Amino acid sequence: MRGERSETMNQCVIGIDIGTSGTKTIAVDQDGKILASALVSYPLYTPKPGWNEQAPEDWWQAAAETLKKVTSRLEHTEIVGIGLSGQMHGMVALDENGAVVRRALLWNDQRTAAQCEEITRAAGGLSGLLSMTNNRMLTGFTGGKILWMRENEPENFAKTVKILNPKDYIGYQLTGEMATEVSDASGTGLFDVKNRKFHDGLLAKLGLSKDLFGRCIESTEIRGTVTEAAAAQTGVPAGVPVVGGGGDAVISTTAMGLTEPGRLGLVLGTSGVVATGLPSFMENPEGKLQVFCNNAPGMWHAAGITLAAAGSLAWFQNTFGQDKQRQAQSKGTTPFALWDLAAEAAGPGAQGLLFLPYLSGERCPVNDPDARGAFVGITALNTDGDFARAVLEGVAYSLRQVAELMEQMPSYKKPTEIVISGGGSKSALWRRIIADVFRLPVLQTYGAAEGGAFGAALVAGAGCGLWESLPQALEILRVQDVTDPSADAERYEAPYQTYTKLYQALQTIQAE
Repeated sequence: MRGERSETMNQCVIGIDIGTSGTKTIAVDQDGKILASALVSYPLYTPKPGWNEQAPEDWWQAAAETLKKVTSRLEHTEIVGIGLSGQMHGMVALDENGAVVRRALLWNDQRTAAQCEEITRAAGGLSGLLSMTNNRMLTGFTGGKILWMRENEPENFAKTVKILNPKDYIGYQLTGEMATEVSDASGTGLFDVKNRKFHDGLLAKLGLSKDLFGRCIESTEIRGTVTEAAAAQTGVPAGVPVVGGGGDAVISTTAMGLTEPGRLGLVLGTSGVVATGLPSFMENPEGKLQVFCNNAPGMWHAAGITLAAAGSLAWFQNTFGQDKQRQAQSKGTTPFALWDLAAEAAGPGAQGLLFLPYLSGERCPVNDPDARGAFVGITALNTDGDFARAVLEGVAYSLRQVAELMEQMPSYKKPTEIVISGGGSKSALWRRIIADVFRLPVLQTYGAAEGGAFGAALVAGAGCGLWESLPQALEILRVQDVTDPSADAERYEAPYQTYTKLYQALQTIQAE
């Protein structure tokens, strides 16, 4: 029973993160120790440039497989609850039988520019939309995807009775309940973030029914319990409660202790997240950032999200790293470790080479689905290490630009430290570059590298009685490593100022 402790068994919670490259599932005990972990990947479909889709059935297969692997390693351990994290903004369309209507459109899909403009006009322009949702309707958001399907695939729209976000589809498979929660709902662009509910007036203007979405709960509320059918597929006992969880951009920062201001959180996942906690609702001037509901009830979350952070490095490796792949196999290491060594040898500034990480358009610091990436400043002296270094530095510059936008928010508290997570945070070189570019110490906390899965576990524990509250759950977080800025960190200032001019300069050329 919720809140009751077994006297004969250890207890744990499970966190599931439905990422873009794969699903990670972990088990965490009451001390925050990771007991077991599993990861399964799946394909990404790009039918046209800027279009990105995945099959929700692949997510469920991966979730079931990772749950089986994790639960098989939990001897004499009671599973108290399950928390969910997942890529935000994805559109999972379900028919009257709960079957998937079409492949899900993802967070980095850029096909909906016309529909986003349509929504903004219907709301009375940008000011009208911000008064309703406190956020722009960005091309990645779910709202534009729904209208795109209605306009371009009317037969699929006619079949659709429910729209769920990715993690909420997994919640449905586990519990049979179609529900969402406030942090992920915030990212639909149809949500009244201030009042933590879908905006009836905006939905009416768009001709959409509120019934199209699952019921909306707080992140720590229980959405349902594991069914007998799901238990048979996952190894999780039937009846285990499943909490609301959170969108990955929010819950990953919860895993970093970002429920209160004073810390800046950076997530180096496929996308990049720059975030801070807000103890009260805050207006979002001009909608330059995203202000969402926090996983902690009665709190909010401010973030700017770039579309390609560690994803830029993965693209670089996949495109140019065949030799590194072969070398890594022969040396018993990873290609990314070899790229780190090459980038380290290249030195700060990459011999004048700069990289714009706009590989899938961009959301922040510029909102432009047609933005394009670039290497600028190539000479015959540049090595492969220079190119790798430029990727690491270019991502750091883009994150700093986002952080500087936050300084424009009313009552914003400048941070004194950065907490970093995500797969890219495993690179000591990348952490040092970020510390120098921001001129702030960069902290790693235990579990933060697990990203959304760890945050989902903490939220599950707070909702299912392993800890009394989410703030108490966050007390288990402990600093593992600190990277201080170098004595000569100012060496990055001049290239950063040049970097900030590149987007506009290239826009001028592309417009000709």
